[in-house]
Amino acid sequence: MSINYIGADVDCMMTEVAIEKNGKIIDRDRVPTNIKSLRKCLGSISGKKAMVVEEGPMAGWLYRNLKSDVDRFVVCDPRRNKLISSDGEKTDAIDAGDLAALLRGGYLREIYHTEDEKRLALKDAIAIYHDRVREAVRQINKLRGRCRCHGVSVPRRVLKTPAFRKEWANQLNLPDLARQLSILWIGFDAVTKQVEMARKEITRLSKSYPIISFWKDLPGIGLIRAITLFAYLDTPWRFSSPKKLWKYCGIGLRRFTSGSDKQGCPKPGNLRLFRGANRKLKDSIMGAALSAIGQSNNQFANHYRKMVQNGVTLSNARHTVARKMLTVMWGMWKTNSRFNESLV
Repeated sequence: MSINYIGADVDCMMTEVAIEKNGKIIDRDRVPTNIKSLRKCLGSISGKKAMVVEEGPMAGWLYRNLKSDVDRFVVCDPRRNKLISSDGEKTDAIDAGDLAALLRGGYLREIYHTEDEKRLALKDAIAIYHDRVREAVRQINKLRGRCRCHGVSVPRRVLKTPAFRKEWANQLNLPDLARQLSILWIGFDAVTKQVEMARKEITRLSKSYPIISFWKDLPGIGLIRAITLFAYLDTPWRFSSPKKLWKYCGIGLRRFTSGSDKQGCPKPGNLRLFRGANRKLKDSIMGAALSAIGQSNNQFANHYRKMVQNGVTLSNARHTVARKMLTVMWGMWKTNSRFNESLV
């Protein structure tokens, strides 16, 4: 039985749908972007159905609600499709047809989405936490930058404790600066409270998953790093090997080679870090590796020092430790066991 390949170009208002069968577009439709209308559209298509949408803000929502209405639902990486979509004319209807053709040919890179609402809530909560922390840093930099314009340095206790601010501002004898800072303090205090609230929320949600507390036994792994890795990876079973896990986290290596030498032999390949990775995951595992290396006595720090003594560059040694640590965490996750330093 032939399969109906359904490409959907989604925006917040309308969705362009193209249906391809046996290599030809047999139908097109334009429906409102809501589950009821999309289900009605899919229900009107007989036979086997495979649907594809590009990754975006609504991709996970569509995946969780429409997955049961088709035989296969794919969320794909739009970066892989950019050159094809920019070749020739570009409209939403054309893009939908291109997606259907790419799905039929098997040229799409599928993006993982979870069906577990609780894990999705934890991922959203940790994303809010990271966003609020970045905003808090931005607010601090604004405060310090405003003070530097007047040759003033803000003490740490003034930043952290509101009770010291008024007395400190009066000592400056700069009334204009004091009034400006009084405005900026409002934003800083608000985002600081948001960070505290977000941390309490992720702490509450993480208690349902014992592996997060197990990971905290590793040197360099704290609560935030453990939750970030857990929430964004979701399950260890989506990776068939440690190398694929390393690449997804931005610490894996790819081989690049092109051309031939004067004898006609292929040139030796170069190994480079895999750049197309989740930045939050890379920051978490590299931060954990650096923290572990900085400690005095643990297996990861000892391994790092041995590599440096044997002539390995500092950068390669750091990334090797990060790969070693991530592999240990992957094994702990698959077996749901605590960290055993003797097995490293």
